[in-house]
Amino acid sequence: MAKKKKAEKVEFTYQGTNRAGAKVKGEIYALSDALAKGELRKQGINPTRVRKKPQPLFGGGAKILPSDIAIFARQMATMMQAGVPLVQSFEIIGEGNDNKSVQKMIFGIKAEVEGGLPLAEALAKQPLYFDQLFVNLVAAGEKSGALETMLEKLATYKEKTEALKAKVKKALFYPIAVMIVAFIVTVILLVFVVPKFEDLFNSFGADLPALTKFVINLSEFMQSWWWVIAGSIGGAVYTFLRIKKTSPKLQEAVDRIALKAPVIGDITTKSAIARFSRTLETMSTAGVPLVEAMESVAGATGNIVYYKASMKIRDEVSQGTQLQTAMRNTGLFPNMAIQMVSIGEESGALDSMLAKVADFYETEVDNAVDALTSLLEPIIMAVLGVLIGGLIIAMYLPIFKLGSVV
Repeated sequence: MAKKKKAEKVEFTYQGTNRAGAKVKGEIYALSDALAKGELRKQGINPTRVRKKPQPLFGGGAKILPSDIAIFARQMATMMQAGVPLVQSFEIIGEGNDNKSVQKMIFGIKAEVEGGLPLAEALAKQPLYFDQLFVNLVAAGEKSGALETMLEKLATYKEKTEALKAKVKKALFYPIAVMIVAFIVTVILLVFVVPKFEDLFNSFGADLPALTKFVINLSEFMQSWWWVIAGSIGGAVYTFLRIKKTSPKLQEAVDRIALKAPVIGDITTKSAIARFSRTLETMSTAGVPLVEAMESVAGATGNIVYYKASMKIRDEVSQGTQLQTAMRNTGLFPNMAIQMVSIGEESGALDSMLAKVADFYETEVDNAVDALTSLLEPIIMAVLGVLIGGLIIAMYLPIFKLGSVV
């Protein structure tokens, strides 16, 4: 017998009057319009109009980014510290957000909380946006009665981790973007500009320099086979990304190469250590046991090599090994980080020392990205000069020889 599909709540818009007789309007999640009206009456609202919210023709709004979750956590922390009730905080934040997808997510959480669910459980129903670490820390905050403090720590954690990711992306994106633009400009010159010069050179009837012949031959090849080249490059990139997502072995190989690559490897390593330290510090401050925290820490490192190392640390710590010893056994953590953790364990201030380690390596990543950008700028200019300048010189060389033909 087929299993009956569980009904899902949908979003309704409503208009009505509250107990004071004032007009109110808003959104509510319910299984039907009748249940929506019943829920509104429980809240002291007499509904005059309840309608299912129409869906946009082309999707439900902009994508929800990790930065949106960081802002949401900061706003919730601020609201709760100001003494605003939880449900009212959702109303204020949701209505003030321009991203319709974020609005829908927030009102969905609000509906679950109004239905009696704890905040942590309501967030757990949105696994695409709130990971296990976020949910666990909110649950710890609810149990300890310090939810606003925990939300502030989560906001700080999210802001720092997203800032770190942005720095690493900047280091990778800048040279790649410039090289792609250079490639596109070169192709345009070869396909559209060089043929015009070729027609001019044919009218001269003179022998062409070797460089000019090479560029013309390259132009003819591009004109005939550009679609094959474009398709091959696009297909190769798409296939690589698809296999990388589905193949743990390839993903691990890529992550290992990223750690050992010149310049970029240093940034990737420091970034993974910073994430490891920042996540463990946040979990430790929240009172989460070390063994339980390590799984969330492993997922936050952003690198399979450090993920496996973190899980190995978890196993060793669960058997009674000190954190500093387990970190040293992986061979992936620098001596400075291990020594700071050692001091933290011995002094009982592990979370404070982990915060210092995270701050140090986040600063290191920032400095490394700035240094890389400064280093790459002249190199990129030189490459662009050779590519574009070479094409221009190749096209003008025959013109310099015009005197011998005339």
